[in-house]
Amino acid sequence: GVHLPHGMSYPISGLVKNFISPNYDPHKPLVPHGLSVVLTAPAVFEFLAPLCPERHLKAAELLGADVSRCHLSDAGRILADTIREYMKDMDIPDGLTSLGYSFSDIPALVTGTLPQHRVTKLSPRSFTEEQLAQLFEKSMTIY
Repeated sequence: GVHLPHGMSYPISGLVKNFISPNYDPHKPLVPHGLSVVLTAPAVFEFLAPLCPERHLKAAELLGADVSRCHLSDAGRILADTIREYMKDMDIPDGLTSLGYSFSDIPALVTGTLPQHRVTKLSPRSFTEEQLAQLFEKSMTIY
């Protein structure tokens, strides 16, 4: 699920400063929705994996990872790394810092995520503001 990445995407797109996305209006800062969602996905899947590591390994396998000798405790890292490989292959910017965000922006990103209950409540794991901050921190640089 993309519940947390989806909820976290709103402030990423909404607080954009000067990032100009290729193939969009070059005069208007914009973070496209899909980009704002995928940037936090690796960190979020690592966060969620302990709840159902089998499902995370299956997702990694479906994306092409060899999970035949993997331990359940590595499921989050394996899925996150598999997603990172796809992201790198598709030239996705290297994290939130590539969009002009810094660690000082994390409190505003967390604050912008909190009202997104429509999607964040679907997360199978509850989270605190501190955990959201950690997820944004881990998403500053991806590769």
